[in-house]
Amino acid sequence: MKTKAAEAARWLLAEHEARRRFGPLPGALSPRTTDEAYAVQDAFVALRAHRLGGISGYKIALSTPVMQQFVGVDTPQAGVILESRVLRSPARVRSADYVNLIVEFEIAVLAAEDLPAADAPFTRERVMQAVGAIMPALELADDRNADYASLRANPLDLIADNAWNEGVVLGQPVTDWRGIDLAAVRGAADLNGRRVGEGRGADALGHPFEAMAWICNHLAGLGRGLLRGEFVITGSLIATKTVKAGDRVEFALEGLGGVELSVE
Repeated sequence: MKTKAAEAARWLLAEHEARRRFGPLPGALSPRTTDEAYAVQDAFVALRAHRLGGISGYKIALSTPVMQQFVGVDTPQAGVILESRVLRSPARVRSADYVNLIVEFEIAVLAAEDLPAADAPFTRERVMQAVGAIMPALELADDRNADYASLRANPLDLIADNAWNEGVVLGQPVTDWRGIDLAAVRGAADLNGRRVGEGRGADALGHPFEAMAWICNHLAGLGRGLLRGEFVITGSLIATKTVKAGDRVEFALEGLGGVELSVE
């Protein structure tokens, strides 16, 4: 499986570099199980890390039942965020650097201590003890003009392709978060000054710390842990938006500040 995973990862990297439309992996390379899909993801991330740096954080995709049903799965999916793709608000990116840039509106959670595999299984209450800060976040993803209908037939390919992550924009860390009800906190997204969506913390897996616990248990299943200084973006509270050159994106969370992105 390692040889197959490495070959699949090289195929994915070539697809990205050629800026081809997202499509299913060739039959011989297509993952048949979740374990195979994450093995491909690991190999693909390792190839990209040579240029983009090591792991700084993790994302959780398909964090709502509606999105899971849309893609044809019954569980969230995890992805990795690499060091050079972590931007601070206010951030600027170039539309030309992506095939089709999409943005999601999230709550990021920063770990203040290690959460090793040996401590699994993790609960919301356990991971809460390790939280150092909360931040508003914009996930930057590139769906490469995917045919979402065909994705349903090959949902494991999304895992293999690192859940489409191409980075994140983080707001200022809020360390005095314990008095905030993170399930009830409201978020609002504006695109070019126009309100395009609202949501609340419970919209992603019921609570941001449930999403963090899910990531920690996922990593433990791979024999790894969430490390001090790493972060988790916990799922979009608002429907994904496609953005283009000239767009300005703003996302604000009650009591937690905001985050801004300009697309050139």
